[in-house]
Amino acid sequence: MRLYHGSNVEVRKPSLLRSRKKTDFGRGFYTTTQKEQAEHWTSIKMDRARIGRRVVSVFEMDDEILTNPELKIREFHGSDEAWLNFVVDSRKGIEHDYDLVFGPVANDKVFTVVNLYESGVLDAPAAIAELKAYKTYNQLSFHTSHVIQALRFVESYEVKE
Repeated sequence: MRLYHGSNVEVRKPSLLRSRKKTDFGRGFYTTTQKEQAEHWTSIKMDRARIGRRVVSVFEMDDEILTNPELKIREFHGSDEAWLNFVVDSRKGIEHDYDLVFGPVANDKVFTVVNLYESGVLDAPAAIAELKAYKTYNQLSFHTSHVIQALRFVESYEVKE
């Protein structure tokens, strides 16, 4: 499986040390199977850091890791109530013990809906109905140092504006 990581620097050796805690799936190293999404993430990273360059690091990983019975894996197949509650909990800083988490990305528009749900303005059915109107991207996040070693760096490339 080919995975992409968008940042303001090239990442040859992924690490959990620089990851942020209150993100969609909690502290982890985030990748996507979608090149376009990783390229978008480079802009977000540059806006936050204000230094560096827009770089996508490309990795390979054996598909078998996703079915490894020794790993604790959480997979979401869409923006449903379970995903919504997991994202809200993760963004509150509630930690989990998964090695890998796969599912939709709460992008800018989705984030607004998540905030409305979290604040009680929308209930779960209304939030989910709203979420289904947006195009979603995916993310595969690595949450343990053991599983992050499954990533093999292939190359990186700079994204031109």
